[in-house]
Amino acid sequence: MSKDLAMDADTAARHTRFGKLPERIRFEDMTEEVESAPGGGANASYDPAGNWKYYSCLALDLGL
Repeated sequence: MSKDLAMDADTAARHTRFGKLPERIRFEDMTEEVESAPGGGANASYDPAGNWKYYSCLALDLGL
């Protein structure tokens, strides 16, 4: 019988801690609208001279 009382105490403690789900978050609260620069801004520009830094070739990496 003491085992049943211990289980009931454990169950009550668990229910006190986890018995209720967290409040629901609305989709509108999870998203944020930010106005972007026209044409993509400065990050969207193409720089052919600077693109060599991002080029990766396995043959070049191996020195072949």
